[in-house]
Amino acid sequence: MEDYAYILDYLPQGRSDKRSFRREPIAYALGEEEFKLFELTPKENISLSIGEKVYIGKNVDMRDTILHVKRRVRYDDLTNAAQNELPLVIQEIVTSREADFVRFYNESRAITTRFHMLELLPGLGKKSMWSIIDERKKTPFKTFKDLEERVSSVHRPDKLIAKRIEVELAEAEQKYHIFVAK
Repeated sequence: MEDYAYILDYLPQGRSDKRSFRREPIAYALGEEEFKLFELTPKENISLSIGEKVYIGKNVDMRDTILHVKRRVRYDDLTNAAQNELPLVIQEIVTSREADFVRFYNESRAITTRFHMLELLPGLGKKSMWSIIDERKKTPFKTFKDLEERVSSVHRPDKLIAKRIEVELAEAEQKYHIFVAK
């Protein structure tokens, strides 16, 4: 269960494609920990901002803006605006949780005898993968900048993670999910 989510789109009048007599405000959001996508019902007379971090956890008393989580949604259920905002919000989360994702570079392992978790990152090939593995054996990486400085073939390791998260969200048929909860 996610405790916090980031608003991707806010529709104060609800979705126009819904065939309902009573349209209620809705928001689309991305969970902070497991990168789940949600449709949320905001409280009355609340205005939400794109990129805003909101509490959606079980403690109802802490929910100052969100009435309830309506449902979990797929990427295709998002509005175009939410889909466009998604990469920016993912990048913000990856940057704010740098230690978690640096740990991924330090602890990732082989999935099969011929395939490694690092190879799932878009744009990262076997040569870069082996460079990362060799460098982390010497000393674990401390930051994205440290990784970038020690492995010359890796540029913007945070963007590689963010792009992988985006791929896992957008492509439902992904065999491996390393960041997004199914």
